[in-house]
Formats: sequence, structure tokens, C-alpha cells
Amino acid sequence: MNFSRTLIIKPSSMGDVVQALPVLTALKEAHPRAHVSWLVAKAFAGILEDHPRLDETIVFDRERFGRSTFSLTAAAEFVRFLEALRRRRFTTVIDLQGLFRSGLLALATGAPARVGLRGARELAPLFYTAEVALGRHVVHAVDRYLGVARRVGLGAPAARDHLPVPAEARSGIRRRLTEAGLGPDEPFVAVCAYARWPTKQWPPQRFASVLERMRAEAGVPAVLVGSAAAAPGARTIAEGMSEPPIDLTGATTLKELSAVLGEARVVLTNDSGPMHVAAAVGRPVVAIFGPTNPMRTGPYGPGHRVLAGRAACSPCYRRQCLYDRSNARMLCLTNITPEAVFDQLRAAWDEANR
Repeated sequence: MNFSRTLIIKPSSMGDVVQALPVLTALKEAHPRAHVSWLVAKAFAGILEDHPRLDETIVFDRERFGRSTFSLTAAAEFVRFLEALRRRRFTTVIDLQGLFRSGLLALATGAPARVGLRGARELAPLFYTAEVALGRHVVHAVDRYLGVARRVGLGAPAARDHLPVPAEARSGIRRRLTEAGLGPDEPFVAVCAYARWPTKQWPPQRFASVLERMRAEAGVPAVLVGSAAAAPGARTIAEGMSEPPIDLTGATTLKELSAVLGEARVVLTNDSGPMHVAAAVGRPVVAIFGPTNPMRTGPYGPGHRVLAGRAACSPCYRRQCLYDRSNARMLCLTNITPEAVFDQLRAAWDEANR
């Protein structure tokens, strides 16, 4: 297979994009002179900005192009976007999204080799020249993506820095944290207490309880991170603590988010995009799981700690709890106690400081 001009299609979501990055590492290690492009949704393009192994980021404005059915202007722009893809003369396309739209985009490139998973949804395999079958057993998302890479002749990546954080981004974040009251080299725990699914959100009051105890017993400061949607939960956490944490929710770019997580000594998080970013930048993660299976989407790599609630219905992979109107509401999360999270966070902190 000719990888001289390769396009990786993985537009969303943030966690999925990050989990696919080892494929880029494997590709560049095997073919260092290959020109590699990545097609990514506009909302997540920042996570790939200035990536040293990536030659080009192609931004796909899904919201804009989604109106092409009703807008002649948007339709014309989408046609021009497809024409621009074809002019790049890709030799190979690796579709890691596996949906009808991503398969269609792969076809539109005109690349002679278009690879994707046999189990891809929405008839996406119709657009491939080669399908990769990985079996039905439970496998982590990263290993599934690497399975595609392996089947096209790429080896397992030797490097572990799949999401390098530029030194200037780290120093910029350190300056901001110092201005917010943190010592110049003071270690801290980064906290992402938000997740897009309501069923993945451990109660913010419990985060407050854990962080208050970490501050009281070990003198550990906390820095809250996440999108603007995480801000209400961050306020609840701050109200539940005697000394409010530094709150950066809604105040960082994706690159700055990577820098905050990269500077943290330990990261405490729900099952979320920032959890995968933290693992990708090499920080030990303490992750709280409810309706999803950490065997599939947990923090990837060694040194992480996962707390998964016990419930007969878990993992259900649902955004809305089936038992919202009963005493069993979100047992998969509420069964995880602040004491259990504190014990794991304290152990991870002590281990990271040895």
C-alpha cells in the first residue's frame, strides 16, 4: 500500500480523535517521509493544531455543510470542499470514523486505497477498497484503531507521546496558574467534573468532598478544567469547598487544555474527552465510570486507576438512565463513594510524587 500521501479520517469526538492518534504515530514511524493529513471536525481541530507528526489538518465544518440540502451556498461550498480533497491526490485513506459521511468523503478523494473496518455502520464499507475485520471480542478503542493500522502493514508505535504539548503552551499555562495563586512549580490535581452524557456525570458535590479532603490532608490544590458547559458544575464544587479551586472551565483552548493536563501531577475525571487527553499526554488518571465499559474506552496505557460502579444494568451505554424515576437511578455512578475516589486519588498522588 502506498502511504506517500495519506489521509486519516476521524472527525469526532474529542476523545475519539485522541484515541486514534497512535495510528498517526505508527504511520510516521513506518513512513517518516509520508505526507499525512487528518480530516477533523471544526470543533476539535484545536487538539491537532501544530502536531509535529501531522503535515496538514483538514477542517470539516459539519454544521455548515449539514445545511447543504437546504442552502445552495452551503451546497456549493461542500462541492468545492470535495473537489479540494480530490486535488490533493491522496494515495491512501484510512477511515477510522466508519459512518456513511466518512465513507463518502473517502470515496470523494479518489484515492486508490481506502481502508476501514468491516463492522463500520451506515453502509460505509461500500466506499472502501479494503475492509479490516477485527472480530467481536471486547477490545479497547485504541487497540481497535491500531488493529486497522496493523492490517495495512504498520507496526505498533514505539513512541508514547501521541499528543506532544509544546513547551510554549506549558509555560503559558504555568504563567496563568501562577497569576491565579499557584506556586511557580507547585504540583496540582487537574479535575474534569463534566461529561456530555448526564449518565457519566458523578455528582459535583462529591468532587467537592474529595478535593476538600485532598486539600486538608495532603495540601493538594485543584485546577478545574473543561468546556463552558462544565462551568455550572465547577461553581457547585467551589461552593462546597472552604478554599475554592482554580477554575479554568470555559477559559482554555484545546491546546491550552492539553497543556494544563500535561502540567498536572494527577488528573481526576469523569469518562470524558479530557480523560483521553490526559492519558495521551502521559499523566496518571483517576477515572470514574458509570454506563460505559472502561475495557473499551478507559484511559489508555499503564498507571491509571478506574472506578466503575456496580449495577446490574451497567454498562448500558445510555445517555439517559432507564431508572430515572426510581431509587435505582444512576446506581452505576452513585455506588461510587467519595471515600473510594479519595483513596484512589491519594494513592495516585503519592505514587506520582515518589
